[in-house]
Order: sequence, then structure tokens, then C-alpha cells
Amino acid sequence: MAGEKKGLVLLDFWVSPFAQRCRIALAEKGLACESLEQELLGDKSDLLLGSNPVHKKVPVLLHDGRAVCESLVILEYIEDAFPGAAPRLLPADPHARAQARFWADYVDKRVYSCGTRLWKLKGEGRAAARAEMLETLRTLDAELGDRAFFGGEAFGFVDVALIPLTSWFYSYEKHGGFSVEEECPGLAEWARRCGERESVAKVLTPPEEVHDFICLLKKHYGVE
Repeated sequence: MAGEKKGLVLLDFWVSPFAQRCRIALAEKGLACESLEQELLGDKSDLLLGSNPVHKKVPVLLHDGRAVCESLVILEYIEDAFPGAAPRLLPADPHARAQARFWADYVDKRVYSCGTRLWKLKGEGRAAARAEMLETLRTLDAELGDRAFFGGEAFGFVDVALIPLTSWFYSYEKHGGFSVEEECPGLAEWARRCGERESVAKVLTPPEEVHDFICLLKKHYGVE
């Protein structure tokens, strides 16, 4: 079975920003990993259902056949399982590590779910999602400040958590009627800076393709 393979195998989906987090982290560390594309809108594979029976979703990292689920958990697992693989995504200082985990969790809880409401809802629901999205992005922009990356001068944990979601900003802007560039210029510049990294550039989905995928999702869920 594929789940019994030695080494690293990622149960993946081409446009998933959460799976892309894992691919970016693995690329940053130079760790070889096989990607197994999964079907998410139809019947899910037995391998995915068996590897992640609780959430039944990607990403799942299989390390010598043992499953690790949830993208941020996977990022920390990679840090722990391969301590010699540089660069380290989490800082050594305990307080800085805690801050990185806090902001990655903030990204996890706010951006994608709010963006989904932007394209799924209309009227007051969409207006509320728009306001929440702008508040979230402005909060992240303020936290970034004038630093090159969220952790300072080095690309790290929070950057990996957020950068795949920037491919979805174009569609969020279209549905919400706002511009990230105008509202959060520092965050927009940070996204361009991250996009120059090979690990990021080869993984991110072009924004127009993400928008087309969201249009497909709208049809799938009967959203006009």
C-alpha cells in the first residue's frame, strides 16, 4: 500500500493552500517528498479516509507510513522530525516561538473561512465577511510592520502559513470589492517578496486559476 512507503508522502490537492504550506516547508528544507493528488469534490480515496478519519481532508503527511494531519501540525512535525534540516522555520527563543504559533493560528482561524463567506454569501452576510476580512488583513499588516518577514529578517513559520492564501486574495478582492494593495500595502509588498523565493514560486497557484476554481466550487455548491 502507498501508506506503507518509506520516506515522505504528502496527500495533496493542487489548489489547497494548506497542502501548499507543507510543500513550501519541505522545499525550504530540501526534503524529498512524493505528492499524491487526492479527489476532494467526489469520492475520497481509501488512503485519505484511512489516514485522516477525523477530518477526511488534505493535507496528510505520511512519514514511513505513519500519518500526520493538519497543516500547522505538519509544519511543526517537520521541524521536530528533521532537526538538522535547515532553515529552521520556528525561532529558538521560546517567546518568539509562542508568538509565531499565535499568529499562524490567527491566520488559520480567520483568513480562509472569512474568504469562503465572501464568495458564498450575499447581502449583509457578504458585507460582514468583507469587514472581517479587512480587519484581519489590517491586523496582519500592522503585525508585519516594517519587517521583511513576520519573524524578522528570516522567512519562517508565519510566512509559510500565510503566503499560500495570497493566491486567493484576487478572488476575495473580486467578491469583496476591495484592494489588498490599497488597504495593506505592506502586506502586498511582503507577498511579492515571498513570491521571489523558489520554494514559494514553484508551489503557489496563479490567482486567476484560484478564481476559476472558486467559480467551480460555487457551481458545485449551488451558489449563484
